[in-house]
Amino acid sequence: MPTALPSSKSAFIGLFAVTVLWGISYVLSAYLLRGFSPVLLSFLRILVTGLILLAISRAQPLQQPTRTEWLLLLASSFFFTFIQQPLYFLGLQYSTAANGALIYAVAPLATLLLEAIFFRVRLEGRKLGGAVLGFSGVLAIVASGRTAFGVSIGDLYLIIAMLGFSISLLFIPRLSQRLSAFTVNLYSTLVGGALMLPIAAGEGMLGKLEASGEGMMWVLLVVASLLNVLAGWWWTRGVAVVGAGTASLFNNLPPFIALLAGYLILGDAIEVTQFLGGFIILAGVFISNYTWNRKPEAGVGKSGL
Repeated sequence: MPTALPSSKSAFIGLFAVTVLWGISYVLSAYLLRGFSPVLLSFLRILVTGLILLAISRAQPLQQPTRTEWLLLLASSFFFTFIQQPLYFLGLQYSTAANGALIYAVAPLATLLLEAIFFRVRLEGRKLGGAVLGFSGVLAIVASGRTAFGVSIGDLYLIIAMLGFSISLLFIPRLSQRLSAFTVNLYSTLVGGALMLPIAAGEGMLGKLEASGEGMMWVLLVVASLLNVLAGWWWTRGVAVVGAGTASLFNNLPPFIALLAGYLILGDAIEVTQFLGGFIILAGVFISNYTWNRKPEAGVGKSGL
């Protein structure tokens, strides 16, 4: 029996809550890197998230993936877990939580471009203009405080990680045609954990594995995983009600929350160019979504993103 969808008001509240959770998660990740090596932190977050989802699965209906769906899950997990996760945490070691959040704000625009390239989805002028503005905003961020143009190695890692995240999203609509969002999230997490296990083991064999002995660090690790579970749940519910185009606007609010949280918690400096870059990114996403919101496509909210 299908569950009733929440009201639009409830969906917007949930989406706003997601942006707050994501903004906090960026800062938590940067803080946890003080006690854990990047690969181990990535693996542990996947492990804890998977255990939480398995516990919840006792009360959730699950569908058994077909052979094709297993291949799609493997491909999605490869780009999201094998590519995105390690490079994301590695990038945070050499960059800041604010930069990481702002670079990831380009993910919706990057996904639009990848759809146009690989699936021949028509890219309208408004969307192309929004993509250009979004990348301009990121360039303003990563070039902040430098006497010469360029990016740090941490920013480069984060950009590659963001692209891995965007590519992984391309497989979700096909998976969500038959599988529920919870089923996709659960199996993707389990497959991702299996992919990360040998990498984490290799880090240990090389003697580069670092694990904090402080109990508070482990508590924060569990908290970060819980935030991921809640954010994924509210994000899926929100997209189902208001549509992917409208929901994607909320995906760019975490950078501003991360800027404030990074300043208050980590002491990261906030520069004028960072605020300017954030406003440029928001302008780009607004322009790219404007046409979508005027004429919503049928079933757009059922993408499962």
